[in-house]
Amino acid sequence: MKTISGDKRWAGLLVWVAIGLAAGCRETPTAPPPSPSPAPAADAVGWKSLFDPGAPGLGRWEVTPFGGEGEVRVEDGCIVLGMGSGDLTGITWTEEPLRMNYEVELEAMRVEGSDFFCGLTVPVRYSCVTLIVGGWGGSLVGLSSLGDMDASENETTRIIEFENGRWYRIRMRVTETKIEAWIDDKQIIEAEPGDRKISVRSEVELSQPLGIAAWRTKAALRNIRVRPLPK
Repeated sequence: MKTISGDKRWAGLLVWVAIGLAAGCRETPTAPPPSPSPAPAADAVGWKSLFDPGAPGLGRWEVTPFGGEGEVRVEDGCIVLGMGSGDLTGITWTEEPLRMNYEVELEAMRVEGSDFFCGLTVPVRYSCVTLIVGGWGGSLVGLSSLGDMDASENETTRIIEFENGRWYRIRMRVTETKIEAWIDDKQIIEAEPGDRKISVRSEVELSQPLGIAAWRTKAALRNIRVRPLPK
């Protein structure tokens, strides 16, 4: 019977140890790699927030001096427009806004009251227009004003029932040829002003060029944002 020399025995042992270690490494469970974050939906691209609830006060918004306006405060990450002794309470953006080819969006709630809880005034090139949500007794929607006809008189007039205490997502789009609006992703306005005069009612002139107001109503606002659109 042949004997195996010491060197050969050590060499064989090392081979078996290496095989065992390799097998053990293959069998050792490892933590799965972190799942990649989902890509943002197309509709989420390009938005810039206009209100940081973590920043002090109203940030780059200021209380609109309508006269007799209610208290405006930040509460639970929302801007709350209180009812005052006058008709309107609102906020106005203090920096130069986009004036054409853009979208602006926010969520708004009528907390108390029965009139418009979102009068969103936006620029249209060198003019401005206001989207009224829940006006004239609580249910009228439309643009004020096109050709000197306000939200209750022009082709954008809509009647929609709104619930107090419920958030509504409101979005406006201003392009070279159209002014459009959506509520909760349902398009409600698609207006082509053409060469008609675009203006705001005198009551909300102080909301220009970008502002949000409520009429004799306590309202809450959140997630205010804007994004440019390609021409």
